[in-house]
Amino acid sequence: MARKKISHSDVSERVGLRLSSHEKVCAERMKTLFNAIEELKVEVKSLRTDVAKGKGAISVLVFFGTIIAGIVGFFSWDG
Repeated sequence: MARKKISHSDVSERVGLRLSSHEKVCAERMKTLFNAIEELKVEVKSLRTDVAKGKGAISVLVFFGTIIAGIVGFFSWDG
């Protein structure tokens, strides 16, 4: 049986088709990754806002606690 000769142009066409399909798959993956990164950025911004609000609330509570402790200490001081 004679062996079929494959021309150089056939090989480069096949490789080109494989590369183009690979590039399509990679482009879709990159698009998915970029979308996921953008969603994470939004989540991080939201979490930072929540943490900043929490820090503010804690500082207000500490301030009021200090005032209350000072008042209680002033009236219960036996001087």
